[in-house]
Amino acid sequence: MKHLLLAIALLAPLAVHAGPGSNIAWTPETLGLVKKGDLNKGKTLAETCQSCHGAKGEGMPAETRDGETLAAIPALAGQVATYTYKQLRDYFDGSRNHDSMTAIAKGLGEQDAADLAAWFASLPMPQHKAAGQSSARAEKMVAQGDGKRILPPCSVCHGSEGQGEKMDIPALAGQQADYFERTLLAYKNGGRHNDIYSRMRLIAQQLSEAEIKELASYYQQLK
Repeated sequence: MKHLLLAIALLAPLAVHAGPGSNIAWTPETLGLVKKGDLNKGKTLAETCQSCHGAKGEGMPAETRDGETLAAIPALAGQVATYTYKQLRDYFDGSRNHDSMTAIAKGLGEQDAADLAAWFASLPMPQHKAAGQSSARAEKMVAQGDGKRILPPCSVCHGSEGQGEKMDIPALAGQQADYFERTLLAYKNGGRHNDIYSRMRLIAQQLSEAEIKELASYYQQLK
């Protein structure tokens, strides 16, 4: 709690004029809907997700095929259920946009989204081999942050093991590094804006591209 209050205190001066980036309101009813998501129905719905997100929700790394670079697809396994639910509903209402996911999400009702979120949350987080590069700077950012830039430690919100926190803070451990990097860059340049009260946009804008790349590698190999 002490660290959480510190993070809020650090970010508050920057967030005064920021507005919510999502239409999701975490009412007791919405939280209850996600908590009671049906795993069996979610598993059935997830069969159509396998071609992109993998048979075990592990996602897909970026690859080059026929001279074309294909973007990484995020891992969903072990993701915080409320986060997955929020993303699906944000795609549904336009708070977040993606050609494929927007079309898919518009075919899902609230209960469908809750069931899918519950199913993916029940799966073990994917594990990846170590990248073999130095992670000292990333480890420091995760554990200590940078007070000079008003950057709280990543662990304050995302957990010491990258496990995420309930409500809408995602798990980062095991995430595809290419996707992680692309996401933070999108927050940094304003291309993505469905973070509540600009939390990640404010943070990403202060990170260098090199730091983002190192954090992406660090979390991908975190077990």
